[in-house]
Amino acid sequence: MSVKRIGILTSGGDSPGMNAAIRAVVRSAIYYGLEVYGIKRGYAGLLKEEIEPMTTLSVGGIINRGGTILRSARCEEFKTPEGLQKGAAVLDKYGIDALVIIGGDGSMRGGVELSQISPVKVMGLPGTIDNDIPGTDYSIGFDTAVNTALDAIDKVRDTAYSHDRVFVIEVMGRHKGFIALEVGLAGGAEAILIPEVPYDLVDLLDKLREGYDRGKTSSIIVVAEGAARAEDVKQFLQEHTPYHLRALVLGHMQRGGAPTAFDRVLATQLGVFAVQRLLDGHTNEMVGVEGGRLVAVPIEYIQTATKTIDLRKLEVASMMAI
Repeated sequence: MSVKRIGILTSGGDSPGMNAAIRAVVRSAIYYGLEVYGIKRGYAGLLKEEIEPMTTLSVGGIINRGGTILRSARCEEFKTPEGLQKGAAVLDKYGIDALVIIGGDGSMRGGVELSQISPVKVMGLPGTIDNDIPGTDYSIGFDTAVNTALDAIDKVRDTAYSHDRVFVIEVMGRHKGFIALEVGLAGGAEAILIPEVPYDLVDLLDKLREGYDRGKTSSIIVVAEGAARAEDVKQFLQEHTPYHLRALVLGHMQRGGAPTAFDRVLATQLGVFAVQRLLDGHTNEMVGVEGGRLVAVPIEYIQTATKTIDLRKLEVASMMAI
């Protein structure tokens, strides 16, 4: 079956660069003579038929915007057999024979399940700030999230130095510490706590005391939310050190804002590549980048593989913190 009409949706948590990806899919599809339909609010919008045709003008002026113009939503109904059947029927009604999904592995898994009961071809783009999807070195939004957190940490460090304080800063990363490790290394953090590596707050306490004895009067500790809560770390350290401590949770600000140049270029390249893979007859794949090259991997792979963190960066960060 040749592809004639592409549907595109964003699902799961938003990430900076999703709009750039939408733009790339729409314009490259039109360039190749295809029709494109935007599906609003993810799978929930699919079931409610929140679907409309998209043109080159539909995506004008969005490459620099955060979030997603198609919006996103959770949908429990879609996870049921009845919901899947309804989704397949809607795609058939609108003549959509290919579906591009921008989101995480769970969102892409929904597309694969659709393809098992429908002739629709499915292509996924990794869109998550967590950068925890295997099969790609970078996911759309990670670089922006790191730079957003880094900007905040740089500002906080000025205050930490001025008032002789220790700041415990919590960044996003429920299951993986990619953001914490990257921003901690770039921000010169004295300690980085991530879910992948066991830690001992007593050891951290000793490290702070050693720094204090050397005349170090301020420090930054970066904590991934999946490793510990900033407030809990602060409370423990406050009881045993002469430092004045503050806890700061950056939260959802990391998911917003204009995407960096890196994320805009990444999203654009992946969007175009996704359309080309569909035209070449491929399906149930996720496009990504590895070693600077565009790649495509089966969606089944990303559901079984695990993306590991580069622990050498943690070692380097520890060296820099002496």
